[in-house]
Amino acid sequence: MLAALKGWLSASLAPRPALPRMRLGPEDNPDNPLMLQFFTWDTLHSELSWWKHLEHEIPKLAEMGFTQVWLPPPNKGAEPKGRGYDAYDLWDLGEFDQKGTVKTRWGTRDELLQACKVAAAHGIDIIIDAVLNHKLGGDRFESFPAVPVNAENRLKDEGPVREIDGWTAFDFKGRGNKYSGFRWTHEHFSGLDWDHRSRTNAIYRIASKGRKGWSRHVASELGNYDYLLGVDIDHRHPEAQQDLLNWGVWILETTGAVGFRLDAIKHFDRRFLYRFITHVRRQSRKPKMFSVSEYWSADLKLILPYIKAFGGETTFFDVPLHTNFHNASKNHSHYDLRDILNNTIVKEKPNDSVTFVDNHDTVIGQSLESWVDTNFKIQAYSLILLRQNGHPCVFYGDLYPNEECYNADTSRNLTLLIEARKKFAYGPCHDYFHDPKCIGFVRMGDSIHPGCAVLLSNKEDATGTFTHTVRMFLGREHTGTVFRSFMSPHGRVNIDADGWGEFSCPANRVEVWVRS
Repeated sequence: MLAALKGWLSASLAPRPALPRMRLGPEDNPDNPLMLQFFTWDTLHSELSWWKHLEHEIPKLAEMGFTQVWLPPPNKGAEPKGRGYDAYDLWDLGEFDQKGTVKTRWGTRDELLQACKVAAAHGIDIIIDAVLNHKLGGDRFESFPAVPVNAENRLKDEGPVREIDGWTAFDFKGRGNKYSGFRWTHEHFSGLDWDHRSRTNAIYRIASKGRKGWSRHVASELGNYDYLLGVDIDHRHPEAQQDLLNWGVWILETTGAVGFRLDAIKHFDRRFLYRFITHVRRQSRKPKMFSVSEYWSADLKLILPYIKAFGGETTFFDVPLHTNFHNASKNHSHYDLRDILNNTIVKEKPNDSVTFVDNHDTVIGQSLESWVDTNFKIQAYSLILLRQNGHPCVFYGDLYPNEECYNADTSRNLTLLIEARKKFAYGPCHDYFHDPKCIGFVRMGDSIHPGCAVLLSNKEDATGTFTHTVRMFLGREHTGTVFRSFMSPHGRVNIDADGWGEFSCPANRVEVWVRS
């Protein structure tokens, strides 16, 4: 623990950018790396298990240019159709008869491992969604003292200490001692939301003798944001720490995965999270282990201290950028596109940013609803896929047919942008952010890949005839050449003697121009 604290302090004093230190795909692949979130909240395949579906899609995904696939939590949930965020047993990947099922929502352990094997053979890295904040589905209740706290201020008690019954004993009888012999009890948790004795739903802080209350090293929302849901793991407890550390190494070794998506880190004791990342990276002998953390806040000022403190040990999802995209889609042409990158991680700390447009939590009706509407979806994707900075993540719900959020036009145009990223979007990026309703940028290319010119518009045009025109510099090496429209079957631009071209884009569209 002392070594982890020293590392934490050292990282805070001398932060390093994360992305250059991490594996983003096979090292012999010269193309741009790209992540895919391969799930939505509700979608299941009509004929195959989810892991079999993934296995079948791997060859196509590799051909498209994806180098990483972020899987849903592979662990056994508290319910047979639990998505894994209702974490019951991290060590059960669909192998044991627990919680009314052997397989998880996503399939069996063997199917998971086979999909991971096929992914590795096709040059696609697997990212594991690690749910380490809480547990659900306790096997029996225990009696212990606890204090109800104010839901809006968890530092404020709502009454005296009382004896409650909580579902905090996890026996894992279906698994026995295979992989881990550790058994969770109320001693390993800091709080919970259900008193079985009084049948009362509230937030309780466990107050057994010697307990330290909530961790102080968490986000300060609602007074103290240690508690999120279920029974909250006390990351300060040595036994709880050790089981999670062991699991982190084991899951990478078992699946061949190269890293983690870390769920809900604003509720973690951040000192333990730092220890988890560094320990697993070291013990798994993966010095370039990938790590991306979900700190859900639109306020860049709250995220920057975390970026500094972790010192390049983890990247962060760019929630501020997603929020800008959402606001742009809601405000239509009233949104000034020149501000689209302001107050974002990708602008302030580009080598610490994992960019995304939407995910399973932002879909309409979900807990973090902030859906980017179709009127700005492709514009948003053009900014994360074709620009130079950040590491982009595509959402399954935008690419594959599903009942929650699929749009055929979005999928078709997104597929084109993914192809443009693989083939053209390389080299330095020069911006043309001069018009509030139309912005552009040029990728200058490199020794292997050509560049491209990109325009995007949010102008509303009832006539369907308006076209923006922006003059952009391609480089003198392109003098006398012709650039063609990549997103539509027509359009040509002649590059003049000085390397400039007059590029056009219809209202409320994206246009990508590439050399013929």
